[in-house]
Amino acid sequence: MEYHRITSIEDPLFAKMHRLMQEVFPPEEVLEYSLWKEPLEDPGIRVFVAVHEGEVVGATEYRYYPDFNVAMTDFTIIGRPGLGIGRYLWKNRQTDLHELAAQSGQKLFGMFAEIYDPYLGNDHEFGGVKPMNPYVRREVLSHLGYKVLDLEYVHPSWNNDGEAVEGLNLGFMPEDDNISELDTRLVTSFLHRYYSVLPNKPEAWNRMVAELEAKDMVALLPI
Repeated sequence: MEYHRITSIEDPLFAKMHRLMQEVFPPEEVLEYSLWKEPLEDPGIRVFVAVHEGEVVGATEYRYYPDFNVAMTDFTIIGRPGLGIGRYLWKNRQTDLHELAAQSGQKLFGMFAEIYDPYLGNDHEFGGVKPMNPYVRREVLSHLGYKVLDLEYVHPSWNNDGEAVEGLNLGFMPEDDNISELDTRLVTSFLHRYYSVLPNKPEAWNRMVAELEAKDMVALLPI
């Protein structure tokens, strides 16, 4: 298997990755094809695919914010069972993130991720790919050390239509498993930065951020 970085929509593997995304994610979670041009060319956004026998069988997108010393996992796709794709993507991503943190003279503090919560009725089929089952994903993320922030989470739709997407948790995996809460300034600063590309914020998102800004800390709860 090859861990290949995609930096252009002209890369023939990008079309395969985008098709895989459309197969496993709901439409409001997938950025339109042509709109990927600038993100892929952004050196801070890291998009990698797992390539097996010439086919894209997995993918992950993530980024590292040196001023916050945290990472964000945008998505992880496991396209086939039985190839160890999840572990392969995880190990390569962690190695890359630790190197990025070291380059800025830091040790990675932790990583955010938006996590589907099927217990809220958000039971996506994910194209019928069993490793992508949201119950399985939550348990895997728990094993890796992810916790969820104690708040009712929504995020702006990637359709940029001002709609709020519900049915997810905001997760965080601290490198130090003893950390049980986060400074809300870190959380709100991260959310403002991450969603700065979407000008049409839903009112539910604005309320959520305002409520966070009124607090000092937010608890991290077990999954």
